[in-house]
Amino acid sequence: MEFLGTTQTTSYCGPKKACGFSALPPAVPAPEIQECYQPYYLPGYRYLNSGRPSLFYKISNAQTCMDEGAMCLSALRPPTILPVLRSALFCRYSPHDWDRSNKLQMRGAEASRLWASRLTGDSMRLMQDKDQLTRQMQEGTSRNLGQRLSDIGFWKSELGYELERLLNENRSLETVKRRLECVAEELNCPLQVALECLYHREKRIGIDLVHDNVEKNLIREVDLLKCCQEQMRKLAQRIDIQMRDNRDAQHALERDLEDKTSAQFIDEKCFNLRNTSDCISFFHGMEKVDGTISVPESWAKFSNANIRHSQNMRANSIRLCKEAENLFEALSDQMWKQFTHTNLAFSARISEVTDAKNKLQTQLAKTLQEIFQAENTIMLLERSIMAKECPLKVAQTRLECRTRRPNVELCRDIPQFNKCPTTQWLVLILSETCGDVKRAREVKRRRKNVLRENAGWLQARERGVHHRRHLADSQAETPRDAGHAPAAGNDQVPAGARAGHQGQHTLHRQGEVHEHAQDLPLHATPDGLYLSRRRRPLASRSAPVPCAA
Repeated sequence: MEFLGTTQTTSYCGPKKACGFSALPPAVPAPEIQECYQPYYLPGYRYLNSGRPSLFYKISNAQTCMDEGAMCLSALRPPTILPVLRSALFCRYSPHDWDRSNKLQMRGAEASRLWASRLTGDSMRLMQDKDQLTRQMQEGTSRNLGQRLSDIGFWKSELGYELERLLNENRSLETVKRRLECVAEELNCPLQVALECLYHREKRIGIDLVHDNVEKNLIREVDLLKCCQEQMRKLAQRIDIQMRDNRDAQHALERDLEDKTSAQFIDEKCFNLRNTSDCISFFHGMEKVDGTISVPESWAKFSNANIRHSQNMRANSIRLCKEAENLFEALSDQMWKQFTHTNLAFSARISEVTDAKNKLQTQLAKTLQEIFQAENTIMLLERSIMAKECPLKVAQTRLECRTRRPNVELCRDIPQFNKCPTTQWLVLILSETCGDVKRAREVKRRRKNVLRENAGWLQARERGVHHRRHLADSQAETPRDAGHAPAAGNDQVPAGARAGHQGQHTLHRQGEVHEHAQDLPLHATPDGLYLSRRRRPLASRSAPVPCAA
């Protein structure tokens, strides 16, 4: 029976069922206690997981149900204790269980302390390892920054050196271009002289308008000067294009150098940062940001490509400078040779014309002498005719009177026969003499015309030589600019501006030409003749003779 007022809340609080056996049931084996705690380690680190509790879980075997025979035997045995006491005795542990539980708790506490000490040691070692690793990584980063600064300094010095050399080449190209333009401009003066020579030679008259060697050489000189100017202008245009390319390469080098200067400043600032610096701060998420656009190989290739491009531009500039110097030398030699050939042609032609003029003057003097003699003869003939006018009148009067004879008295007798031939002969002699005078005067007129033409040609020739000599003297005495002296000295040879012995040789040549021109008897008269009254032949200084009508 049960106490009043009690309730059975659970199954283990009810009365114990009777067993069919009188003997006690077999002893329940002691529950097995298993240690279920296992420490958690991160990969590469050895420490305990403090988040999990250090507990021991008690796992006991459930009681097996009794068989039906035992139940039948326990049913025959009357209960000896009250149901409430029975349930209390059934829930209690044995002393052995208590001792074993205490030992397990002590072993668990010792294990927890052991794991705690191990965790503390692992934590200290972890902190030391991380501190050392952090210090090593920071030192490695500083070394890498130092190496990076060395690389930037190396490429910066290479870029600066290449930029300086490129600037020097740009200045050299600018000087060469200025020389080309100056020389091409100064060639206008000798070109104008050659054109003026051709213009004055067009003033020749008649047969003297001959296409001689002088004209051919002057035309060649004009063509050569124009060709030289064209070549210099084309080369100046090529140099201008090359200077633009050089400026592009210069801008690329300057941009690269400026970028490297900025990068060097930033890397130096990063290299000098320490743990005690004031300007350090947290920048969360910066390690996830990758704003780089190049790698060290491509970075070095970029600067190397800029330097190689600049070297190619410098090589092209040097080649253009050499080409300009070679052009100066070649054109200078060509113009000097052509100028010499023109001067020699002038000298030869002046000599030829001088000889022809002297011969014409000799012939003119002889012609004038012959004309004078012819005029004297005409005068004598006219005087003789005038002296014979009376006999002629007498003869003609006689003939006229004899024509009035009557009838058969008109006889062709001896007086009539003699008077007619005499009269005819006198008239014929007079007409022939007048014809000779006319022919002599015509020859004289032609001689004077030829001499006048030669005189005009010589005047034009002397003006051309005078222009060339005056140009040579003026340019030889004009001081040259120091930067333009090599170009002007080599390229103004036709104008007599060649420096050194070539300029002296030019003046000597032109002096010879001018001396030939001065030796000519140039005495211009109002009618254009080269004979003055004071240089007439001796026969012309006799008394004036009246010309026949």
